[in-house]
Amino acid sequence: MFNFFIKKSVKPIFFYKEKILLAKNVKFNHNNIINADGEFIKIGENCVLEVGVYLRLWGGSIQIGKDVFIGPYSVLYGHGGLIIGNNVLIASHVTIIPANHKFQDKSTVIMRQGESRKGIIIEDNVWIATGVTILDGVKIGKGAIVAAGAVVNEDIPEYCVVAGIPAKIVKKY
Repeated sequence: MFNFFIKKSVKPIFFYKEKILLAKNVKFNHNNIINADGEFIKIGENCVLEVGVYLRLWGGSIQIGKDVFIGPYSVLYGHGGLIIGNNVLIASHVTIIPANHKFQDKSTVIMRQGESRKGIIIEDNVWIATGVTILDGVKIGKGAIVAAGAVVNEDIPEYCVVAGIPAKIVKKY
């Protein structure tokens, strides 16, 4: 007989656990990796991290508000600081990178030129659809919606919908 409906409890893998602060009722799914190799990771109340979510600081910090959903296989880095407000929906396969490689010196390979680290802020009540990439130095305003597959490389005002590569405003509401 097959046991298809038996769900084993799988704990996330924590690195530098002492720098990870979890509020009440944070739910993890299978294969989460939380690497606090920097300042801190703070996750607010009632957050859900779905299958395969990967958080890594790379020397920075990640602060997640309350009632945030992070969809399967999303990757959130903290290089220059990542702040996510309350009631934010982050769909599957989203990548958030608060850093960028420098490349001004043609005589030095890019990987040896260092990084800029401006940080990313995502305000309250934002919906980030599947496959979105958010790049360094961006602020996403309250109530904004980022359409599937968009690449966000500049600030998004409150209460608007953006889409495309690079993301542009398609609707204000």
